[in-house]
Amino acid sequence: MIDAIKKIFSINDLRQKVVYTLLLLLVCRIGSFIPVPGINQEAALKVFKAATGGSQNLFQLMDLFSGGAFAQLTMVALGIMPYISASIIMQLLVAIIPSFQRETRENPEAAKRKITKYTRLATMILALGHSFAIAKYALNMNMSHPGVIASEILNITFNGTPLLFYITIMVTMSTGVVFLMWIGEQITEKGIGNGISLIITTGILAALPGTIGSIIKQLNLSAQDAGQLSFISLLILLSVFILIIVGTILVIQGQRKIPVQYARRGATDSACASHIPLKINYAGVIPVIFASSFLMFPATIGQLVGKNSVFGKVSYYLSPGSWVYLTLYVLLILFFTYFWTASQFNPEQIASDMKKNGAFIPGIRQGKPTQDYLENSMNKITLIGGVFLALIAIFPTIVSKLLGVDARIAHFFGGTSLLILVGVILDTAKQVESHLLTQRYEGFMKKVKIRGR
Repeated sequence: MIDAIKKIFSINDLRQKVVYTLLLLLVCRIGSFIPVPGINQEAALKVFKAATGGSQNLFQLMDLFSGGAFAQLTMVALGIMPYISASIIMQLLVAIIPSFQRETRENPEAAKRKITKYTRLATMILALGHSFAIAKYALNMNMSHPGVIASEILNITFNGTPLLFYITIMVTMSTGVVFLMWIGEQITEKGIGNGISLIITTGILAALPGTIGSIIKQLNLSAQDAGQLSFISLLILLSVFILIIVGTILVIQGQRKIPVQYARRGATDSACASHIPLKINYAGVIPVIFASSFLMFPATIGQLVGKNSVFGKVSYYLSPGSWVYLTLYVLLILFFTYFWTASQFNPEQIASDMKKNGAFIPGIRQGKPTQDYLENSMNKITLIGGVFLALIAIFPTIVSKLLGVDARIAHFFGGTSLLILVGVILDTAKQVESHLLTQRYEGFMKKVKIRGR
C-alpha cells in the first residue's frame, strides 16, 4: 500500500489530479456543516432522530447518501440526487426521442453539450421542487417542535405564507445542489475518478464513525446485560459485509472472453488469435445508483409533503425494507442494467470494425451474424450480471430485517451503500492504475529518445 502511494505521488500529473480531487471532496464535506439561514441544526437533528426512530425509511437512506447533511438541513442537504434523477430523465429521453438519437450518431460532441445543458436545467427544476417540499416539512416540524426555525425569519410573510423562509430554503439548497454538481464535473474533468460517484461515496464513508459508535453502543459492552445487538448478529453482518465486497468485485471484474482471429496476409495464412472481453456487469454500479435515486425522489417528496397526500400514500409503500420497495428495487436494477448496457455497448459498430480489420469469431460469419452473436451473448451475460447485482443489493437488507438491526447499521451494511462504495473504489483504482501504466510507458519512451541522441 505504501509503495503504491509513493508511485502515485512520484508522478507530478497524477499527484496533482489526486490532490485536486481530495481537496474538492473536502470542500463537499465542509458544505455539509454549513447551516441554512434560520435553521437550528441541533434542534433539527434531534427531531430527525425522533421521527425516524429505529426503522428503515427513506430519510435514513437520503441522510446516508448526503453524509449526514439531510438530518441537519444544511446547505447540501439534497446531496447530488436531483442531478442523478435529471441524468436518468435525460438518458431515457435520448433513448426514446428519434431526433436525439440521430444527433447523437451524427454529431456526438454537439449532442453531448446539449444533453449536459438540459441535464443541468432539469437538475435546477428538481432541486427547487425538492427544496420547496423540505421547507414545507421544516414548517410542520417547527409547529410540533418549536425552535427548529428562527422566529425572525418566519415573521416576514405574504398572505400568511412565510415567503422569506421559503425563498431562503429553496435558494440555499438549490445552490448547494448546483455547487455539488459543479464539483462533480470538475473532478471528472480535471481530477481522478467519476466525480458524482465519489461525492456519494464520500457521504457514505462519512457515516462510518457513527455506524461504529452505534454498534459499540448497542453491544452494551460496559454492562452485563445483553445489548440490542448480539455478537452473533454482528458476526452475521460482518460475514454479509465480506460477501458483498467479494461478490461486488466478482460481478464488476468478471468477463466472458469471445475468441477472435485476425487473418494475417504474408508468406503463410496463419491467424493471430485474440478475444473480445464482454463484462458480466457492463454498467458497474450505475444501475444501483439510478434505482435508488428513482425510488428515493418521489417517495421522499411524499414523506415531506405529508401522509395524507397522494405522494404520502406512495411513500408508505416505498419505505426501504418493505417488500414493495425491494421488488421494485430489483426490477429497476435489472431495467437500468439492460438500459445502460444497451446505450453504451454497440455490437453493430464492433462487427463493422471487425470486418474492416479482417477479424472474425470462429464459426460465425462476418457482418450481421457477428452482430447478432455479440448482441445475444451480451443479453445473456447482462441478465446474469443484473440478477447477481440485484441479489447483492437486497440480501443484506433482508438479513438485517430478520435480525432486527438498527436502521443506521442496516443502511451502512446494506447492499446499496456497499455496492456503491466498492464499485466506485474499484473504478477509481482502475483509473489510477491505467494512469500509472501510461506514465511509465511515456517515461520509458522519453528515456530512449534521450539515449538515442
